[in-house]
Amino acid sequence: MSNDFNDDLAHTRNFCIIAHIDHGKTTLSDRILELTRAIDPRQLKEQTLDAMDLERERGITIKSHPVSMQYTASDGQCYRLNLIDTPGHVDFAYEVSRAMGACEGAILVVDAAQGVEAQTVANAYLAIDANLEILPVLNKVDLPSANVPEVIRQIEDVLGIPVDPELKISAKTGEGVEAVLETLVKRFPAPKTDHPNGPLRALVFDSVFDVYRGVITYVRVVDGSIRAGDALRFMSTGQTTPVKEVGIFSPFQKPVEVLEPGQVGYIVGAIKDPAEIKIGDTLTSDRDGASVPLHGFKEIHPTVFCGIYPVSTDEYNKVRTGLEKLHLNDSAFTFHAESSVALGFGFRCGFLGLLHMEVVQERLRREFQLDIINTHPAVIYKVTLKDGSVMEIDNPVLLPDPTRIEMIEEPVIKARIITMNTCMGDIMRLVMERRGVVDCTETLDAQRVILTCILPLNEILIDFHDTLKSISRGYASMDYEPHGYQPSDIVRMDILLNGEPVDAFSCMVHRDRAVARGKQMCKALSETIPPHMFKIPVQACIGRTIIAREDIRPFRKDVTAKLYGGDVTRKQKLLKKQAEGKKRMKEFGSVNVPQSAFIAVLKGSSEEK
Repeated sequence: MSNDFNDDLAHTRNFCIIAHIDHGKTTLSDRILELTRAIDPRQLKEQTLDAMDLERERGITIKSHPVSMQYTASDGQCYRLNLIDTPGHVDFAYEVSRAMGACEGAILVVDAAQGVEAQTVANAYLAIDANLEILPVLNKVDLPSANVPEVIRQIEDVLGIPVDPELKISAKTGEGVEAVLETLVKRFPAPKTDHPNGPLRALVFDSVFDVYRGVITYVRVVDGSIRAGDALRFMSTGQTTPVKEVGIFSPFQKPVEVLEPGQVGYIVGAIKDPAEIKIGDTLTSDRDGASVPLHGFKEIHPTVFCGIYPVSTDEYNKVRTGLEKLHLNDSAFTFHAESSVALGFGFRCGFLGLLHMEVVQERLRREFQLDIINTHPAVIYKVTLKDGSVMEIDNPVLLPDPTRIEMIEEPVIKARIITMNTCMGDIMRLVMERRGVVDCTETLDAQRVILTCILPLNEILIDFHDTLKSISRGYASMDYEPHGYQPSDIVRMDILLNGEPVDAFSCMVHRDRAVARGKQMCKALSETIPPHMFKIPVQACIGRTIIAREDIRPFRKDVTAKLYGGDVTRKQKLLKKQAEGKKRMKEFGSVNVPQSAFIAVLKGSSEEK
């Protein structure tokens, strides 16, 4: 082990920082890096642990970055601090829970001006479930709008966590950050191990792909130790690998001789495919390894699906290459090839949630300069057939014939919405318009309430969050978690262009919403598809029943312009000939659908709601 770190387990502290978006989590980690001198001041920059441009622009953490630091406390003792940075969004809740599984404590950062928000509550509950010691810290106390006594009352009343009034900081200026570290080393427990000499058990909490070294696995050692040359096995998959290198993060990868109980570090093995590493898995020795894995592992599956197609068919291979490269560093999303009559060849992709979908699409456009079209996002429906079998459908095209279907179930979520009292009625109305129910309401303070709602996941896919922010004038915040499935009257709606179905526009909708949704889609398409030489009917249908229709007017050439006088039958003859030509053209002509039509349908998908 490197001499830079104290090997004593009692002087090790593993912790994470959790917070609502924009409450100062990443800024606080910057100040801690400064204070512990873990990084050269010349290399320090804002949002040091956020490596991607997208993370910096949006102010969110997408990929976690652990870091080991050395801190000398006021009592003269030297402590090894392992900070495990976590993503903040609900889409990555499982990764957050596994990162918490590698910690003994969590710093809960709360904005002293904004108070407790939806993700503050959700992340605090995750930390409580993980039996972590929680240290609430009030940030941004230097703002004129900060209301420290009220925020302390919110934390104690809503979360039931006692607050130390002295832990008031400004992560931007560094005020009070040293007091947080002093309290941290006193209150957070040291890591414990029942079997320091083995058998090895280490928690896998993340992994990244390196072009030259393959998959680098991030681990927290619980029992035993890991050295270069050891042969290890992943307990959930049975995958084995020799260890080529072990190391710690300071914050850059730094090789060491051994990783011992309580330590957080990385291992470099012989695995080349990131999909073979499961987050939350237990790593043990290949020979004489542990028989009982660490608690909490589960397979993570995509919940939101959409099609991704190149605008130009020539870029199909380029899109495939981009998806394969992204998959190397983000094995949580899935993709497989599919084809569409309207869009040609593309890919069906699965994501952990809406933010995850946006991030992948944005990275394809930025990092690989791809011009792509994405179809309407969809969720997984459970379809019970009359013969008793159950299918999981994420693509409307795969839905069986309605005569074979006994029941369709859709996924639902449990959402916590924190909003101002004055907006409560509007938000309850929004929830009910989206086929949701308000389960209960709690008073947060004199101005805000917490609404707990049950909603179909399909109803929040497009613009629910935007609408929520709009009607609350930006003050409402929302966090959600899966809440099982419920039976629902779901039907498949198809869009016909010139009598031909366009599979890219097919979608699963609730029967009560089908007419309004069909009218909206037909109207959007009729306004964005350019006129052709013949009239194009745009129809929405359920089965063989047409529920909405719009027409795209044709170009009209004035064939009578060359006539000067004469009998009226001359005009009628020319017009009749033109009509026959358009009729023949309609039979054989094809309709070109521009990219703007897909965007118009996607963006306007809830204007009728």
